[in-house]
Amino acid sequence: MQNLLGQGKRLRYLCQDETRLGLKTETGRVITACGVKPIVTVQWPREAFWLYGVVEPLTGWHFCQEYPHLDSENFQKFLDVLFQELGNDMALMQMDQASAHQALRLSWPENLIPIFQPAHSPQLNPIERLWQFIKQQFKGENFSNLHELRQRVEHELAQMSSLVIASLTSYDFILEALFSEALFYASS
Repeated sequence: MQNLLGQGKRLRYLCQDETRLGLKTETGRVITACGVKPIVTVQWPREAFWLYGVVEPLTGWHFCQEYPHLDSENFQKFLDVLFQELGNDMALMQMDQASAHQALRLSWPENLIPIFQPAHSPQLNPIERLWQFIKQQFKGENFSNLHELRQRVEHELAQMSSLVIASLTSYDFILEALFSEALFYASS
């Protein structure tokens, strides 16, 4: 497969998505003793930022950047930085059909090939599990400002090894397709 791409290039499979992170308290179920109802102070401010990211399910490699909004302008900035991050590698990038991803004015870098998943199917995108995992780490916590939340998100991402990310994002159907393709090229 490397011969088809050129010397020093790899073909990678990435999964891309964005998530909104804000000062509104993350809530959800927790385990407590029988008869004990957990009490959590919940705040409702509307301040937030967006985390744009990609994961490589096969290796657990990830790349994230923060932006103030979800729109095609910021998505273009993310694509441009990702282009630099990938270097000589080519990447197939799975993503949803958000309007920011399909804007006509987007200029796709030459090393990124978009693959759009079916509409209304976030369960097909492995990076959704990464977002859920990160948000679970601060369920029930309140942050006084966005800077404090940013630091916590950066800390959680830094603590995650590529093995943990791969275990969260390695869907069987993706791995089977990648391994089958690798075997095909190895036998050719």
